[in-house]
Amino acid sequence: MSPHRLNSTFAALADPTRRAILARLAAGNASVTKLARPFDMSLPAISKHLKVLERAGLITRGREAQWRPCRLQTRPLKEAVDWLERYRRFWDQTFDRLDA
Repeated sequence: MSPHRLNSTFAALADPTRRAILARLAAGNASVTKLARPFDMSLPAISKHLKVLERAGLITRGREAQWRPCRLQTRPLKEAVDWLERYRRFWDQTFDRLDA
């Protein structure tokens, strides 16, 4: 994973609204209006969050007639998990040595 992509992924995940949007999209595609429902913010504000997620590669937005479905893209999340996994292994090994 490139450093720029990793930075974009973590920057996008830093916001609780964006994490909630991703959690909703994990259940399936949704329109912007449907994604905005649980939040006390305007549609333009939700659209700004979606643009951040889209630039990070975490979602895609399509066009089906009048509907603009948003879709979760899992590859950047997998790459972030893989990056974090190296550090988890490091800490596990460090704690195992301390236990020994």
